Amino acid sequence: MQTSRFAAALAAGPVPLDGGLATLLEAHGHDLSSSLWSARLLLDDPQALVSAHREFFAAGARVATTASYQVSVSGFEAAGLSAELADRALRRSVELAAEARAAADRPELLFVAASLGPYGATLADGSEYRGDYGLDVRRLRDWHAPRFETLAAAGADVLAVETVPCLAEVEALCRLLAGSGVPAWLSVTAAGGRTRAGEPVEAAFELARDVDEIVAVGVNCLDPAEVPELLALARDRSGKPGVAYPNSGETWDGVARSWRGSGDLDVAQVPRWLAAGACAVGGCCRVGPDGIRAISRLLAADPG
Repeated sequence: MQTSRFAAALAAGPVPLDGGLATLLEAHGHDLSSSLWSARLLLDDPQALVSAHREFFAAGARVATTASYQVSVSGFEAAGLSAELADRALRRSVELAAEARAAADRPELLFVAASLGPYGATLADGSEYRGDYGLDVRRLRDWHAPRFETLAAAGADVLAVETVPCLAEVEALCRLLAGSGVPAWLSVTAAGGRTRAGEPVEAAFELARDVDEIVAVGVNCLDPAEVPELLALARDRSGKPGVAYPNSGETWDGVARSWRGSGDLDVAQVPRWLAAGACAVGGCCRVGPDGIRAISRLLAADPG
């Protein structure tokens, strides 16, 4: 497979990613309490998403991660919306991120990552933090296939296959990617050094080793303190460049639909992530433009 533009950037890295899109939208007063989360704005207020992407670019991010994380046919149908509208929303998410890139400084250095979130995210009940779906690899592959195909054809530079909480879903997504020719990064979410479903996280990284389309492997949506050890495992077991974008340190209460704790992402930790193999670094939930600005400046001053 020909080296993608994003893979080439990783080789020259490190690449600063963006932060929590929903975090920034909520800070600007948008109500994301529905089951569609930030995907609702793809329908109701698309320019709010363009503005948020532009804000992260202005903070130094080189990647805009699309608002497609929560979009699926089953999720839209559960909200009384059509499968056709879900497909349109997936494509629109890439178009909006590309619009933001075109308006940014030096767009030729910037990337659009199409977010492919886990099955559990579309249930809107915190299942992505448990991974207890009760679905096998085949059923998960079949569920992901339509949104994968739409995003793969939408023109993004890379797929962000992210916040994957269990081995069955990692395997399903690896099967979709293998042979597709679509560059992607694979990022799992973990706690206590294991997948959210309690499995050996190194097994998830090993599944990615022989998938040429996967250009980076790592972790997101987890406590920052866990990043160095897990990134080292990702590097050793997958043989791929690392990607890391943890939360601020707070934890999500899926029942109360609120964040607990007083997180404060300390960018002084980032050199340890680089030493462990990170070639792309950003933030996930509760990390806004200020955090990304600090990460970007650190990467520019001390590129590993």
